[in-house]
Amino acid sequence: ATIQFHLHHRRSSIPQIMDTSSPAVFVNGEILKMYLGRRVRAVVQVMRNEGGVIIGQSTDGYQLTIKGAQSLPLSHFVEVIGVADGNQSIRAEICTDFGDNFDTVSYNGLCQLANGKFKNLFL
Repeated sequence: ATIQFHLHHRRSSIPQIMDTSSPAVFVNGEILKMYLGRRVRAVVQVMRNEGGVIIGQSTDGYQLTIKGAQSLPLSHFVEVIGVADGNQSIRAEICTDFGDNFDTVSYNGLCQLANGKFKNLFL
């Protein structure tokens, strides 16, 4: 009886642990324009900070504007989760500093897989 209670309890708490109601699609600069108005996640390298706006380079070389972002160190890679509000613009909800060393080739591969052949494996 104790085991069944714990299993039932764990199942019922999963929605509280992982919110799948608004998943963020993995995107790079090229793929971003396919998801206007949707929640996305992208990695950019900070080129400039302009008072709440980051100008950054996507992992595939596009210049992206990140609105509502805190100032971050130049040349650092930043994961941005937010809403795509233009072909090259994201309104940020969460920004995570990944430091100054990031594998852009692997990330672009992930973006291709997450939006192509293996799309069904990603939320």
